[in-house]
Amino acid sequence: MNSKLKRSLSFSFTIAVITFVLAAIFSIISSSLLNGVPWFVGMVVVFVIVLTGVFFDMLGIAATAGREAPFHSMASEKVFGAKHAVVIVRNADRFATFCNDVIGDIAGIISGTASALVVLQLAIAFGNGEGSTLQLVLSVIMTSTIAALTVGGKAVGKHLAINHSTEIIFFAAKLIARFEKYSRWKIVTK
Repeated sequence: MNSKLKRSLSFSFTIAVITFVLAAIFSIISSSLLNGVPWFVGMVVVFVIVLTGVFFDMLGIAATAGREAPFHSMASEKVFGAKHAVVIVRNADRFATFCNDVIGDIAGIISGTASALVVLQLAIAFGNGEGSTLQLVLSVIMTSTIAALTVGGKAVGKHLAINHSTEIIFFAAKLIARFEKYSRWKIVTK
């Protein structure tokens, strides 16, 4: 087996394990946040989850659309975060996989599950139970709204990512560099 295929399979396995763990963590957190809160708070949580997915999708697209050249000149001038930006662009495939597929897809799945809980809470608040006509109508409205916000948000995010990739990558790189500086955890490796 050639080394590129081994590296790809190793990365795929690692990202699958990370996805499993993060999905479990995010699912537990969102279920905990939604348990016992009023339906309108649940709606806010669902929309935050959707926006998180849209944001990370934009980051992944920006990495694939980005170029290294602007960051090399910044790195030579010792601009904070520039070296991280170079690493992000060099590893755009991995960065995009993590942002788009891991975080973005997990957000999509969890927003659907969370919205089902919100719909049930809303139906109960109106005196209807599980399986009622009101719950079905609310479910269709909520699912359609979340789908529209997700797809529309990702379309806007893609436009921004393609046209402003340097600024978006640099913003993400500075956040990562700052996190690494204060936490002493290494996220980006060269």
